[in-house]
Amino acid sequence: MLDFTGRVAIVTGAGHGLGRRYALDLARRGARVIANDIDAAEGVVAEIAAAGGVAVAESTSVATPEGGQAIVDRAMAEFGRLDVLVNNAGIARTNEFAGIVYDDVLASLRVHLLGAFHLLLPAWRVFRDQGGGRVVNTTSAVGVFGQRRSSVYAAGKMGIVGLTRVLALEGEPDDIRVNAIAPVAQSRMAGDVYGRLDPKLDPAYVSAVVLALAHHSSTVTGEVVSAGGGRVSRLLLAATEGIFEPELNDDVAAARLNEVCADERVVAVPGCAMDEIDLIRASFPELADFRMAPR
Repeated sequence: MLDFTGRVAIVTGAGHGLGRRYALDLARRGARVIANDIDAAEGVVAEIAAAGGVAVAESTSVATPEGGQAIVDRAMAEFGRLDVLVNNAGIARTNEFAGIVYDDVLASLRVHLLGAFHLLLPAWRVFRDQGGGRVVNTTSAVGVFGQRRSSVYAAGKMGIVGLTRVLALEGEPDDIRVNAIAPVAQSRMAGDVYGRLDPKLDPAYVSAVVLALAHHSSTVTGEVVSAGGGRVSRLLLAATEGIFEPELNDDVAAARLNEVCADERVVAVPGCAMDEIDLIRASFPELADFRMAPR
């Protein structure tokens, strides 16, 4: 069992479902936990205390910069350090795109995407000063692959992927590892989506992966990891072989675009944007000695 003794973890959305499980499991393994939830933090803290763990309830909303700062400040005031940030808080706003109202857009993004920023901005300063930290953001297969009635949610969750990738690159020199979990589990938000599969989707399976990513021994960074029902996989953003046309124009593009978009021959899994751009450079033999450099 992974040991988190002496470590301090913030878990947002910790009152129910997956967040509750993360908080309980981290505390069970020795972490001191800031359990954040706007309406149910006290309950999970009581459970942790009853099991002999240490946790503090924090009910500030993640939807504002002030809220994020307050949650990080609470960790520092109570325990003097911060080692793990699990950005788990979420809300459900599903509708066909034609039925969306702008208030739902703002509400969803303020929690899912901006909420991550609100915690990460103050936590990042702490991690850099301490010389390390672990971040587990929450994305979704809905963001990566799409799903009807989920445009707002998907936009926020794909934003989390981009944020995770960039922060992993920037945090590596300071031993700040940043990953995203794409969970599949029983939860209030999921409701009856999974049907007969639901009994197989114990949150414990997802929590096991979150704890592995959050542990100080983990060197994994910049990844999107799908977890559910005991299955764990890497979700990829990849580049296909595509085509190269030195005299490309709109007629050629129109004629070959279906071919390009049907191509499943993966030739690279870029580690950053410049890796993908380097595939263009590689089409020019005269630039063989000019590999694009990450920056």
